[in-house]
Amino acid sequence: MKLAIVCYPTFGGSGVVATMLGTALAQRGHEVHFVTYKQPVRLELLSRNIFFHEVNVEEYPLFHYQPYDLALSSKLVNVVQEYGIELLHVHYAIPHAYAGYMAQQMLKEQGIIIPMVTTLHGTDITLVGNHPVYKPSVTFSINNSDAVTSVSASLKRDTLKLFDIKKEIDVVPNFIDMSLYKTEFKDCDRSVMAFPEERIITHVSNMRPVKRVMDIIKIFEKVQKEIPSILIMVGDGPERFAAEEYANKAGLKMKIKWVGNSTEIDRILCFSDLFLLPSKKESFGLAALEAMANRTPVISSNTGGLPEVNEDGVSGFTSNVGDVDEMAANAIKILKDDQVLSDFKNAAFAKAEQYDILNIIPQYEKLYENVLAGTKPN
Repeated sequence: MKLAIVCYPTFGGSGVVATMLGTALAQRGHEVHFVTYKQPVRLELLSRNIFFHEVNVEEYPLFHYQPYDLALSSKLVNVVQEYGIELLHVHYAIPHAYAGYMAQQMLKEQGIIIPMVTTLHGTDITLVGNHPVYKPSVTFSINNSDAVTSVSASLKRDTLKLFDIKKEIDVVPNFIDMSLYKTEFKDCDRSVMAFPEERIITHVSNMRPVKRVMDIIKIFEKVQKEIPSILIMVGDGPERFAAEEYANKAGLKMKIKWVGNSTEIDRILCFSDLFLLPSKKESFGLAALEAMANRTPVISSNTGGLPEVNEDGVSGFTSNVGDVDEMAANAIKILKDDQVLSDFKNAAFAKAEQYDILNIIPQYEKLYENVLAGTKPN
């Protein structure tokens, strides 16, 4: 099968998932063409079955904002014509589904019929897409896709609630390559971060308001009073300064390590005992899944897709957004006993295995086959 994947090439979850999907499909013998404005960050090596096509937007002084969607749709037309692409898979509704639809219409005039699968990832629906400026275009693009998927059942419900959707939406969850976690991390020396008697708690995010970073510090503050611990904060963003200031005033300066945008997340997670994700909203919770794959149980909110990933009482615990007291109590429940912690670590890993890429890729392949055959996806 020859397919073109359109995604954002950044560190965001949608781009990471799209890149992993394309790479896995290429390894299974499909020809995959990535079409975006720069090479995706997780696309480390171009192989025999992987191609990258850069979308160039010409600067023109008449435009206050350069028309990326027009350049993207034109590039898709060119790639389809030159390489015989059979199917488009666009990730993130704005502007990719709209540009994909325009490419379909241009190709149709040339007698080329090419189906499009649209995958919804989260903020393209619940935040950006729901804005009155974009909502009509997003609704139109979704309804005119040949197949639509969402990364969680929660996101599917949100989409149907917020938009007038006529299409069936299939839930195909995000995934992780568990083959990377089957053996112990070779450089997992926890002594570089903590003393033997200390537990290691971790958080990874872009520290936007939706991540509720201050809640993380307050949870850790309560845990630290009961159990010797350190907190590793990975990432950077607008909420970091206030959280760091609060932590310093609370006397936690020497107990919290702010490491910024690290490229060694798996190394940090491999010696972590607990992962905190008290977000206001998560369409799926890919960060939680990555923690669980590293045998790290999760304390999270119960919003969005998080309860689908983090099974309450099994891989960790979930609580209402903002319930710092309960989250701290659950963290202590996991951390206070070595055997309890070990059981949660093993259960977190087992839960992550359900989202192994080998279990998810066939779902996409079946969807593609159904779309190409002109049948309704199962």
